[in-house]
Amino acid sequence: MIPRFLALHTIETMRSLSLWQDSTGLHDLVLISASTFAARRCPERVPAVTHLSLDMRDRLPPIPPDEQTDAQTHATREFAVMRGSELFGPFVPLLRSPQVMVRVAALGEQLRYRSSLPTRLVELVILLVAREWTQQFEWHVHEPLARQAGVADALIVAIADGRPAKEMTPEEQVMVTLCDELHRARVVSDATFVRAVALLGEQGLVDAVATVGYYTLLAMVVNAAQTALPDGVRPRLA
Repeated sequence: MIPRFLALHTIETMRSLSLWQDSTGLHDLVLISASTFAARRCPERVPAVTHLSLDMRDRLPPIPPDEQTDAQTHATREFAVMRGSELFGPFVPLLRSPQVMVRVAALGEQLRYRSSLPTRLVELVILLVAREWTQQFEWHVHEPLARQAGVADALIVAIADGRPAKEMTPEEQVMVTLCDELHRARVVSDATFVRAVALLGEQGLVDAVATVGYYTLLAMVVNAAQTALPDGVRPRLA
């Protein structure tokens, strides 16, 4: 049974979103609210809600140039200068908030290309976050980049399958443990903190945590927008 305060909150949310008369909206919001409440109370007994929409169309597709605002056009040009490409993936839905998109892209430049961590560990973190969020687009982009950076095939497959890897370097092991603790416990244990600082340094630890947060943001955006994979690409993550 859904607690009374949760039911009232759900009703007010539906009214604010004009979903009160929409049975699909009613079902989705009740499911989200009930699942969130139950997961906080009894996380071991509640399966993850992996998808609520029966319509898998891209919710926030590319905006044609002739329909963009001046701010969106300017942000698109800034992105092209920064990244040397057109908007792609999460930056397409983020264009709805142009200055957020530009600043998010700039943070990504720092964390991917100017990190104190070796590229191999950066790409490992990205795969761990993509797996946590079942984020197909980020996995599609970064799986080959991780392999190119030196992440072993066996480790990539283990992450994709959601099972422990048999062989990892000490740095990979501490990175996996760090990400797992952040995802599961929302904190980092003393032992993991000490080991991470010893292997990565304080800046490396901060860069690692920032990378987890950054790619979690992108995963949330892409999952919320249902950003499509490129044509002909099959989802890798179950």
